[in-house]
Amino acid sequence: MARASLTKRRLVGLDRSTTAPETLKGQPLRPFTVPNAVGFFRLALVPIFLVLALGSDDGRATAAVVLFAVIGASDYLDGLLARLTGQYSRLGALLDPLVDRLYVLSGVIVTWHFELLPRWALAILAGREVMVMGLTSIALRRGRDLEISTLGRWAVWPVMFSIFLAMVVETWLSTALLLVGVGMTLGATVQYVAALRGHDDYTQRSPSTST
Repeated sequence: MARASLTKRRLVGLDRSTTAPETLKGQPLRPFTVPNAVGFFRLALVPIFLVLALGSDDGRATAAVVLFAVIGASDYLDGLLARLTGQYSRLGALLDPLVDRLYVLSGVIVTWHFELLPRWALAILAGREVMVMGLTSIALRRGRDLEISTLGRWAVWPVMFSIFLAMVVETWLSTALLLVGVGMTLGATVQYVAALRGHDDYTQRSPSTST
């Protein structure tokens, strides 16, 4: 399968109409790539963030806030590097969403512990993240990938910024952003469930190839 040309829209991540064949199920993991190095770096920072934040008096330790911002900002970096270098990999396709889930959950843990955001909204967000990980596992067992929707990609930004803002200052804006993000993530989850059910229905309707 030929790789699509790298247009400006593809470079910045706006055009996701094509999928790199190296990221598909059955391809080699290829762990030793520059984008994966960024993914491993982000993953390693998550427990450090938790230790620093939970060890503070109010969840607003400067070092923890900076780490949270670095992990969030670098979420875009690994994809950009993959597009620039052409170093796509199956591991990268699996690692990036996993790190994102753990990153969001770590922020939920801190803001829940110090009551920086409404706990009921955080509970919904945490339950949603766990559910998506479960849906991803189900999809992989059924021989397909759970493709991240456009709504799902955009939803992570208000969620991340709400948690970041709550760890910096007390303001109504952090709660408002969280509610927007939760609504968007729930909408994306409905899309994932529908896509998974649609795949199952298609599989059941397909004629058997056995004799």
